Amino acid sequence: MERANIVLLDKAHVWHPYTAMEAYIAATQPLVIDRAEGCYLFDVDGKRYLDANGSWWVSTLGHRHPRLLRALTEQAGKLPHVSLAGITHEPAAALATELAAIAPGADRPEIPLAEKLTRVFYSDNGSTAVEVAIKMVAQYWAQNGRPRRTRFITLSGAFHGETLGSTSVGGVPLFREVFGPLLFDVVHVPSPAEEGGWERAFNQVQAALRENPEEIAGVIVEPVIQGASGMQMYSPDFLRAVREATRAVDTFLIADEVFTGLGRTGARFAVDLAGVVPDVLCLAKALSGGLMPFAATLASERLFSGFLGASSRALYYGHSYCGNPLGAAVAREVLAVYRTEDILGQVARKAPLVKAAFERMAASIPGLVRPRAVGMVGAVDLGGGGYLASGGWRVYEAAKRRGLYLRPLGDTVYIAPALNIPDSVLEELLSGVEESLREVAGG
Repeated sequence: MERANIVLLDKAHVWHPYTAMEAYIAATQPLVIDRAEGCYLFDVDGKRYLDANGSWWVSTLGHRHPRLLRALTEQAGKLPHVSLAGITHEPAAALATELAAIAPGADRPEIPLAEKLTRVFYSDNGSTAVEVAIKMVAQYWAQNGRPRRTRFITLSGAFHGETLGSTSVGGVPLFREVFGPLLFDVVHVPSPAEEGGWERAFNQVQAALRENPEEIAGVIVEPVIQGASGMQMYSPDFLRAVREATRAVDTFLIADEVFTGLGRTGARFAVDLAGVVPDVLCLAKALSGGLMPFAATLASERLFSGFLGASSRALYYGHSYCGNPLGAAVAREVLAVYRTEDILGQVARKAPLVKAAFERMAASIPGLVRPRAVGMVGAVDLGGGGYLASGGWRVYEAAKRRGLYLRPLGDTVYIAPALNIPDSVLEELLSGVEESLREVAGG
């Protein structure tokens, strides 16, 4: 089909995510992507674009990794789908075992079994991975002697997904205010990335825990990087302090690693940078390498044990595609690729290049502020206009002309490419970002 016809059909029928549709229909000439390979997208006219954000952070091994395609094809030829209700299958059982084996604290003998992340509940995306965590924790307290524990502590600028539960624990006003009457009450504290440092944020977490210990079901955080709020980064020291504070009042810590999990920050999980073992760990995105919607929520043995007993105590929650064989088989191969291709070692080697490049850009291009980087994520701001600001979108257009797909977060320009991006392609990406920023900001 010709490009013009695709766009015509698109604008007549497709409602795009995070898009002002009136302006889009009237003026936007969208990229029309036909295929992908490695770190690149190709449009219907054959033009190549370097994918700077892994297509919304999912393609951490690049597009169409041959081993993942092979795992998907082989599983599709054998068992594409079966429900996980009263049934099991090898991909789901084996993947859960492998996730438990690499979970934070799994290799630390001093961690009691009750605190280890031994149980895996499957779902189909990051939002539902968080929704599962919320329901697990709330139901645990409801049926284990502390029914008043219904409130969660969450951070300003947090983004945990799109369901009403995950929106409730979010902290980006633009994404939650219109749904205010439908959301449950939470305790918002400052982001540890805000001015004043992590100590200010922690003091408010600690105060909320001490003032209302019998009301707080748990604390939920995006460890080290708050992605959707503009790649806001903070010290792992905050995680260590919060972990101790939750222990002091015996409540749960939920780590939303949908974005940061599986190597993004240089560690296998961002909580590993702090040496912290949460009670719940949420995974998606990188888990299935950009091939399938697939997610997992890892829970401690203690949390799991709170659902044992009478049938009324079960977690009555699930999805039709929960733990589907295709996604589970691909996720197993993702973990295998991480092992055999030394993905974490690749990140360790390339991360300093990302950090140095963004610091150089901020130092040499007028108007750029707050250069920051952790692992394979680098970011810089064009002022402080926030999510609806247009500066980043001018950089987007400049980058597109150079063959880069560089979707901004308002005035925040960032990269989160495939973790196995070749050195020469990473150099191409960083040079293109710098040239695009220089064109827009001057200098």
